[in-house]
Amino acid sequence: MSTRPNLPLTELTAISILDGRNRADIQELAPYVSELNLIRARFSIEARYLIALSSTGVLRSLTTEEKRLLNNLGENLTLKNAQQVKKIEEDIQHDVKATERSFRSMLHGGSLKDATELVHLGLTSEDINNIAYRLILKGTTNEVLIPALDDLIDNLLDKADKYKGNAMLARTHGQAAVPTTLGKEFAVFATRLNKEVRALSARELAGKLTGAVGNLNALETAYPEIDWLNFSEKFINSFGFDANLVTTQINPYEDMIAYFQVYQRINNILTDLVQDMWRYISDGWLVQKAKQGEVGSSTMPQKVNPIRFENSEGNLGKANALFGFFVEKLGRSRLQRDLSDSTVIRDMGVPLGYSLLSYKNTLKGLSRIKPDLDKISADLNSDWAILSEAAQTLMRKLRVDDPYSIMATLTQGRHIGETEWKEIVAGLPIPEKERKKLEELTPELYVGYAQSITNSAIRQIKASRKK
Repeated sequence: MSTRPNLPLTELTAISILDGRNRADIQELAPYVSELNLIRARFSIEARYLIALSSTGVLRSLTTEEKRLLNNLGENLTLKNAQQVKKIEEDIQHDVKATERSFRSMLHGGSLKDATELVHLGLTSEDINNIAYRLILKGTTNEVLIPALDDLIDNLLDKADKYKGNAMLARTHGQAAVPTTLGKEFAVFATRLNKEVRALSARELAGKLTGAVGNLNALETAYPEIDWLNFSEKFINSFGFDANLVTTQINPYEDMIAYFQVYQRINNILTDLVQDMWRYISDGWLVQKAKQGEVGSSTMPQKVNPIRFENSEGNLGKANALFGFFVEKLGRSRLQRDLSDSTVIRDMGVPLGYSLLSYKNTLKGLSRIKPDLDKISADLNSDWAILSEAAQTLMRKLRVDDPYSIMATLTQGRHIGETEWKEIVAGLPIPEKERKKLEELTPELYVGYAQSITNSAIRQIKASRKK
């Protein structure tokens, strides 16, 4: 059996489509979820730990320049520095210890050489990792994912406002129901998404700095005069996180799980959206703008396929499958810890990447559709039986006996045109004033508070974004 030679890592040789075919679409994630940024985050936490130790007297007072150097260490870490960390890791097979050793070597020869033995003092790897991963999740969410989602919501809001007065047939169970407006249906999705996106932006994360099994044993023994619980709380708070002082070796993942569950809900809403867009396109109610030179089919020249929405649906499914596993897996760890969570949480950039890819494709799909208002109107007016709800409700008001059954006998399972509908109305047992009201009612007019609801939704979403 022949073997093929190893290939250098490029977008054409990458195993995952995220780093291959779709790298250009999600490349803004790399500064956040890459191995390089994980190493930078670890260096930053270790450096800030030294500054915090200085405040306790464990380490001497630091100069302004030394504090500046330590505060900027992670951000200024170069790719070459990170490669040196990986080289150490290859030898010792421990990533955080490799970070520690590399950091210690950086201090040799400088003014901070006396702090060398205090790097990672009394800590376990998870004291560093749990903060690092939460910084990555928070940064990715706030700087990349939420802006992408807000762009998508803005597009939906524009469509909601533009088409709030355009009546269309609503379907329940796939069957003709009663009229709604196209804009109101866009407003529904904008409202659902905005609620979850705002919940995502408000979610809090919690960090831990409690040592090997959660009791700060080593630090309490070495420095009993220091209140390490208070130290731990202040240190975690400095990263913008709540402090969790009740832990095993690991910081329980429930806070991150809650983040992932919000993403799951967002992705479920978007799956609902893209499937509806697909159906409206299939019905001819939404038309896709053709782009010169693009090919819809390798054999059918006329095709303009809804590939952006289909691509989104597939990637949303992949993202949620992984988020689902994260939710199931990360809440469990044997005794004071096992390492099975490490390989899982290290890969959180993958479901975030599939999510971002979907958000962008959904926005591209929405940007290329426009309604065929004539087709929407024609389909709406093709069956006036959809007004039977109004007739039976009006007869209820007038206390007509069993009006539901009356209208069901006249309309159920039938397609009724305007003329026949007016003949039905003429035969109803109601006063002339109410009969005239039904005779003047049309499918375009029977939209209830759709426009008012849409206007209210737009105002509420815009107000929520200003908070």
